[in-house]
Amino acid sequence: MDALSALLQEKIKPEKILYERGYAHVAGVDEAGRGPLAGPVIASAVVLPQTWHHPDIKDSKKLTAVKRERLFYAIQEHALAWNWALVEPPEIDRINILQASLLAMKKAIETLGMTPDYILIDGPHAISSFIPQTPIIKGDIKSFTISAASIMSKVVRDSIMKKYHRMYPLYNFLRNKGYGTKEHLEALRIYGHCPIHRKTFKRVAPAEKN
Repeated sequence: MDALSALLQEKIKPEKILYERGYAHVAGVDEAGRGPLAGPVIASAVVLPQTWHHPDIKDSKKLTAVKRERLFYAIQEHALAWNWALVEPPEIDRINILQASLLAMKKAIETLGMTPDYILIDGPHAISSFIPQTPIIKGDIKSFTISAASIMSKVVRDSIMKKYHRMYPLYNFLRNKGYGTKEHLEALRIYGHCPIHRKTFKRVAPAEKN
């Protein structure tokens, strides 16, 4: 880890340090959906104006669904660029969830519509990219742009899972979004897995009725 990456890793508001060093377009990247038993993993990349701030933007897990929806549209309106990408369950099963998450992040950056000067990534792992980057542990707490990306990813994924609920209502994806709730596990026990379940996940693999 170089000196700049080490500094960014330990600081709150790492974007400020990058702006002061001449990086004009900083992309925040985060994913949603590593833990669920079903559905895709989603990653979003967001580049925000240096002067724009919203006091409610923070780690998406600390926000209500209603507030995330409102912030989604605010971020979309003000972002210089943003995009999301997904990796579907068959690919997750093939390459594992960590590699699928990193791949989704890579795809989100590559389809952003602009080339950022620097990338801030939530978590300890870098992505495959020629662009300078720093993975930041608990980045969704430390970085405003990563927090924005986490909100975008969560809202997009929840929307996708609502659509899957209509296709596979037995699992109540509307409520659990694919996570291993008691209700979801009971549905897996009774009905087996459906096409969007991650079949290599331990709590899904024993269910073979479908």
